[in-house]
Amino acid sequence: MIFQSKNIKSYNNEAQTKFITYFEDSQLDKGLALDKGLPLDKEIHSKIKFMLDSEDFDCKNGQLQIINLFRNESPRNVILVGVGKKEDFTLDRLRKNIAKAVKEAAKSKSKSIDINIENLVSLMNLDEIVRTISEAAVMADYKFDQYKSDKKASTLEEFNILYAQEDHLENISKGINEGVILGQANILTRTLVNEPANILGPIELAEAAKKAGVESGFQVEIFDEVAIKKLNMLAFLEVAKASVKPPRLIVMRYQGNPGSKEEIVGLVGKGLTYDSGGLSIKPTTGMVTMKSDMGGAAAVIGAMTAITKLKAKVNVIGVVASCENMIGGNSYRPGDIIGSMGGKTIEVINTDAEGRLTLVDAVNYIIEKEHATKVVDIATLTGAVISALGTTATGVVANNDFFFTRLEQASKICDEKVWRLPAFDEYKELIKSDVADLKNSGGRNAGSITAGLFIGEFVKDKPWLHLDIAGTSWAEKNSDYESKGGTGAGARLLYHLIKQLEK
Repeated sequence: MIFQSKNIKSYNNEAQTKFITYFEDSQLDKGLALDKGLPLDKEIHSKIKFMLDSEDFDCKNGQLQIINLFRNESPRNVILVGVGKKEDFTLDRLRKNIAKAVKEAAKSKSKSIDINIENLVSLMNLDEIVRTISEAAVMADYKFDQYKSDKKASTLEEFNILYAQEDHLENISKGINEGVILGQANILTRTLVNEPANILGPIELAEAAKKAGVESGFQVEIFDEVAIKKLNMLAFLEVAKASVKPPRLIVMRYQGNPGSKEEIVGLVGKGLTYDSGGLSIKPTTGMVTMKSDMGGAAAVIGAMTAITKLKAKVNVIGVVASCENMIGGNSYRPGDIIGSMGGKTIEVINTDAEGRLTLVDAVNYIIEKEHATKVVDIATLTGAVISALGTTATGVVANNDFFFTRLEQASKICDEKVWRLPAFDEYKELIKSDVADLKNSGGRNAGSITAGLFIGEFVKDKPWLHLDIAGTSWAEKNSDYESKGGTGAGARLLYHLIKQLEK
């Protein structure tokens, strides 16, 4: 879909579908005024008036009214989009409502859409409004159907954002660019998560990162199993060794602030392309979606594309330790004591607590070898976080208040909700081992917290955030700008976190 900005004065109702946003306190004349300079014909005018007079459409948040005009000239359809009361207006409310309208336009096989933003400009920054509309349209017009024999391509080709004032053009162009790139980053993340494990293994994930690096402009280096062994990434290799698919360490580098080379933000994503649970095997129902256990890795790759394309003024390194957790005669076992790149010994309590083993070596690598000064790890780590927070919010463990505050600010921009979990010293007692330095599971109590704190034992006092996206990275049904399957959680959030760190 091509996004364009067009001046109302030179625009002639060219799009097949017109979106008109209405606030709950708006009247008919206000609705028409937003198309000042782009008059609506009598047929549209009378139908909108009928809808409002009959109270079939009362402009409440989330309400859509589709008006089919059954004619050849444009517009052929008008979609009235209710956004509720002005005092309750938020960017995410706009994002969700535009996404719903885009899906309705796609159902009618529309090729082009237009929306006049003039009635929204007074409520928030123009570039934020346009960014939100653009990313919503990109994310809504997505489906994972490449393996279906009857797949149908989207008909949507053009999205026009209309404006009246010439001095708005620069901010509109900026908003479109940022919104489209963020939407595409989300889509890339979703697609990687949705790919089945027989198609996307560690080698293929590494190739996907390489491709993203070439297209976006960041550097990618891939370490094979021999190089990983030389790095002494012992915990990572223990998880990987039972699979016939060899592991890969993926390192992505972007230098956005060369004048301050010593400041580097490290993004570490969990990259389990399939997780059977190992010898602590999962039930069949629990394995069906385990192709998604690399959601953190996908989010880091997606974020790196946006960070690079939008030229964030921060140095960023992304690292993914990618492998499969499978079963074989050489599987690591509950009761084993294994090593780690950081030198700590680990008692294996549960082979299905494998993600944290790969992550601690990746975190140690990014600090020791890439010299990261701040670290974020993002992972589909625990079922416990779903019990605690459901699928609404990402659980966060942090050791630095300032860093977490920046994450909170980022989450409000993209509306990927986060919730900080406590990290009291008492919880650390649960991961102490009688026979090794640590154990990889603290049991059922506070499972999300102890999993995060296990990783925290390897961050060497660097400012650190642990994001558990087990609940937010996967959707069981379609909704507004999300689709069933991978949600792309984390990609936009990490980008906005990096932008917060520019300040």
